[in-house]
Amino acid sequence: MPSAIVIGGGVAGLTAGAELAECGVAVTVFERESALGFHASGRSAAMFELGYGPAPVQALTAASEAAHVAANVLSPRGLLLVGHASEAAAFHADVVEMGLSEISPGDACARVPILNPEAVAFAALSASASDIDTDQILQTAARRIRAAGGRIVTKSPVEAIFKNPAGWTVNAVGTTASADLLVNAAGAWADQVATLAGVAPLGLQPKRRSMARLPAPGGHDVAGWPMLMGVAEGWYAKPDAGGWIVSPSEADPVDPCDAWADDMVLAEGLARYEAMVNVPVTRLETSWAGLRTFPPDGAPVLGPDPDHSGFIWCAGQGGYGFQTAPAAARLTADLALGRQPKLDGATVAALDPARFR
Repeated sequence: MPSAIVIGGGVAGLTAGAELAECGVAVTVFERESALGFHASGRSAAMFELGYGPAPVQALTAASEAAHVAANVLSPRGLLLVGHASEAAAFHADVVEMGLSEISPGDACARVPILNPEAVAFAALSASASDIDTDQILQTAARRIRAAGGRIVTKSPVEAIFKNPAGWTVNAVGTTASADLLVNAAGAWADQVATLAGVAPLGLQPKRRSMARLPAPGGHDVAGWPMLMGVAEGWYAKPDAGGWIVSPSEADPVDPCDAWADDMVLAEGLARYEAMVNVPVTRLETSWAGLRTFPPDGAPVLGPDPDHSGFIWCAGQGGYGFQTAPAAARLTADLALGRQPKLDGATVAALDPARFR
């Protein structure tokens, strides 16, 4: 039986591990934290939007839709883009890039009554945008791995990685494992894992994104409101368990870490949001931040390293990890096992780690 070690217990590692395990691969997942999905996967905005992200991401998202529907992890939300009169050019560029349908400012304000009709000059809608049940995706993937005989080891930071004639050996805190394949799904730490393994890093850059949770504005029932987004993704807001979350949508480069919100960045983002609504922010219930990790060209890296046999990249998902997870995991497993991918050749090439060598 072939074997694989997966480093990283977020959505990338768990779903790729589940695909491999169900193909008859003996899978071991190492997660450095005490819980799965602790970092980026546990701090996601949890949206599925076909028009969000660069072309290779959109292809992965489209290829993931049927699996998400079958798993019953999507629920209707909608996405509403709003802009000032001064943002006409950028607004129309967003409409084209994301495939949105323009609606009247009055229609937008009727859908979300806290929008300020004197501020909203442009609006566009995606009725197909959905919430994603991120916890269900993580837990289902973990169950799939275990049901196929795999194991998941938490609280096990990787300390050393060795290439040997039979494959790879990983020394983690408390345990050691060897396998034919090594899947690098370490998120913000993926380049560090590569370096430990003697593999050249790809230039992956973690970027911070902050979030604030507010009470439901104006005492409204926000459950049926769409996600709101500012032009050029200058901010976004959406319902969350009866409350309201707002993000400044920053993408500030940082080193891999357990991220926290930057108060000044958060305040600036909340000010951009407040400029479009008629209910001021008076209280924050809590705030947090997560890291989204990007390759230099913004598209994920999925597949074997061209210079090191058995080293498989499954990293650089940016903010698109959950919405692309089924197709990204399938592609990773296909390429790791030498199978013909179902995705088109241009998309596979656009995601190939070899593009950076």
